[in-house]
Amino acid sequence: MPLQAYDLTGRTAFVTGAAGGIGRASAVLLAEAGAAVHCADRDAEGLHGTAELIGKGGGTARTHVLDVTDRTALASAVRAAGRLDVMAAIAGIMHSSSVLDTRDEDLDRVLDVNFKGVLYACQEAARSMLAHDMPGSIVTMASGAVDTGGPGLLCYGAAKAAVVQLTKTLATEVGPHGIRVNAVAPGWVRTPMTARHDRQVQAHTEGLMARMSPLGRVGEPDDVAHTVLYLASDASAFMTGQILRPNGGVAMPW
Repeated sequence: MPLQAYDLTGRTAFVTGAAGGIGRASAVLLAEAGAAVHCADRDAEGLHGTAELIGKGGGTARTHVLDVTDRTALASAVRAAGRLDVMAAIAGIMHSSSVLDTRDEDLDRVLDVNFKGVLYACQEAARSMLAHDMPGSIVTMASGAVDTGGPGLLCYGAAKAAVVQLTKTLATEVGPHGIRVNAVAPGWVRTPMTARHDRQVQAHTEGLMARMSPLGRVGEPDDVAHTVLYLASDASAFMTGQILRPNGGVAMPW
């Protein structure tokens, strides 16, 4: 059956940023596909909620309360997962400031989480997969910000652009071992991160982004989670080093 290509039964997945938004939606969907999911985030309460959702759906979840910028804690959690088949490095933060107003501490904080946190996850996942001599899939989370400039997005966009380069470089290095590395670059998605403004500003922004999309709407976390599942599964067995863009058609790069 064609749908067997999406079946993750018997596999182990590790998801960072799993306490909410795209990370939670991805963890839940990977569990629904049959994977035993290790959920990592610094938000203990949110992680508990994700694990509950997975459990109610009949899935298996284990939680790890950690900060992805802590390489030691992340490495320990990945080792605890045992043989790893899927890594979804989704944890990220948002910061907005003009180029002229960007401070060193702002840039460092965003790079630490959005780039170094992804780098650490990729390194630990690749080491685990190589040690177990098993093929696997590493999925990173980039952003539509890599395709277009926007006021206030220097720190965020630069970190996500670095994730794209990391994805492509790692794909060339571990591909001979059967390990695939791909990135997801979503457009505007309705998540706690994008809901950081008051309701009036949020409604205005969502309306603007919806009008920019040929589909006439903004994204939902599940829209991106299905892309993560595709990349995690055998359905994408001949895909590596690629950037998938679930963005409603807002950006159409060559």
